[in-house]
Amino acid sequence: MFGGAATGESCAEARINPEVVGRPAAWIAERAGFTVPEGTSVILAEVGAVGPAEPLTREKLCPVLAVLRAGGAEEGIVLAERMVEFGGLGHSAAVHTRDEELVERFGRRVKAVRVIWNAPASQGGIGDIYNAFVPSLTLGCGSYGRNSVSHNVSAVDLLNIKRIGRRTNNLQWFKVPAKIYFEPHAIRYLADMPDMHRVTIVTDATMTRLGYVDRILTVLGRRPERVALQIIDDVEPEPSVATVDRGAALMRAFHPDTIIALGGGSAMDAAKVMWLRYEHPEVVFADLREKFFDIRKRAFRFPPLGDLARLVCVPTTSGTGAEVTPFAVITDTATGEKYPLADYALTPSVAIVDPVLAADLPPVVTADSGFDALTHAIEAYVSVYAGDFTDGPALHAIKLIAANLENAVRHGAADPRAREHMHNAGTIAGMAFGNAFLGIVHAMSHTLGATFHIAHGRTNAVLLPHVIRYNGTVPAKPTGWPKYEHYRAPERFQDIAHALGLPAATPEEGVESLAAAIERLRDAVGIEPSFQALGVDEETFMAALPQQARNAYEDQCAPANPRMPMLDDMRALMRAAYYGR
Repeated sequence: MFGGAATGESCAEARINPEVVGRPAAWIAERAGFTVPEGTSVILAEVGAVGPAEPLTREKLCPVLAVLRAGGAEEGIVLAERMVEFGGLGHSAAVHTRDEELVERFGRRVKAVRVIWNAPASQGGIGDIYNAFVPSLTLGCGSYGRNSVSHNVSAVDLLNIKRIGRRTNNLQWFKVPAKIYFEPHAIRYLADMPDMHRVTIVTDATMTRLGYVDRILTVLGRRPERVALQIIDDVEPEPSVATVDRGAALMRAFHPDTIIALGGGSAMDAAKVMWLRYEHPEVVFADLREKFFDIRKRAFRFPPLGDLARLVCVPTTSGTGAEVTPFAVITDTATGEKYPLADYALTPSVAIVDPVLAADLPPVVTADSGFDALTHAIEAYVSVYAGDFTDGPALHAIKLIAANLENAVRHGAADPRAREHMHNAGTIAGMAFGNAFLGIVHAMSHTLGATFHIAHGRTNAVLLPHVIRYNGTVPAKPTGWPKYEHYRAPERFQDIAHALGLPAATPEEGVESLAAAIERLRDAVGIEPSFQALGVDEETFMAALPQQARNAYEDQCAPANPRMPMLDDMRALMRAAYYGR
């Protein structure tokens, strides 16, 4: 049949003799030098292994079967896997058993697109006779067998189906927490919130040490009925996968009905993912970080949250906007890489924006968080997702920050009005970018900040003027999006410049006026103008540029940037930001 003896030297190159295809068993036996009774259905030949040394374990297309003895079900599945992978990937595999669980195991592991259960392998794959497969003699083998289809090919595959794609704008949305409470002392709402019996507070050790947790406990103590409490206060500045998994495990043991995230973006980000892992421990972190262009069309869908608990976010810094956004940033401590997670399932249930909690922020933190909020608002305003419902919040947040950040940094609690405006601006900017998304300032900031241990808002402040000038130049390759009939980022920057009273007679003048004004504000609040000035080693930074550019390109924030960023562009922007020119 194959022109060689089993285990012989010629076995590796052995191929089926086409003369035997479709011939009866007696005919094949006679030409092989032995006889079997006329009418014999099949010839069985016992072999010792699967592979080139045993040609009979190849595809034969005739009534000759190789027999391998297995010591049990697991070994049988392993041998079946090897048989299919030895020249038969994707086609068909048959299993004979009454054990449905065994069929499930067999089907999941053997790389065949048709699993034939308790039916003849020679005909079961054809369909209709023994099962409900579409009747066909042309059987697709899928990607296993390098075919374009995996089903039984039928008349449907011969039809030329034409489709006309009418240009339409994708359905947009504006999603924020169901309830947002603000004004000084807004945390008093926690005393009246209904259906609160078991509370987990997620925060960091600093919030506990400085008495912020005690403030929350005092308000909770005013409730008519005492609540059971759990405090998780070990969230680090860049929350890790290990931290959120540990917190979720503690929650599963405690069974809270309310989760209160208290602190900056780190505490709120950690609480969001703990919430998810508490309610859905089966979710795999690697699936959560899958990148997408349209948040509604993605390979992995986040499960809905809220069946076991609601999430109440109470920010104590004025910038991240995490209290109203569907985002969380978690760090892989093994690589140092930050992963922005995004899904509206992560949107908090309630946000409490109490400026009293931010009154004593140090000037450095005020400046950093203020520039984070400013970057959120500007990137949201020029994003390809920007629209009428996000433009208002974005532009108003920009105006609030431009008017109040310097005073909030200089005077702190002595200027409560500036502090309140900044606290509100952080949340309002969050409402904008939570629906319009961000751009390459954040794409680069995530990787650079994580690698060189620079505060997120400070990294944004260094990068922002460079990206404004980059996006403010009409590119050869804009980001494709149906709302874009022409590249409009320069006009959007001009709008911002007009709103701030800056010279902006032309889009070009508006772009430069805005970039220069941001540089002046950055200087005024004491933020360094470059990564070099921040003390990052030049040789280390330049050596890291290629990987940093790739990380930024793959970041979830990059696709909404109005200008399609190339790797060379990312490297050039990072290099310019290092030297401050």
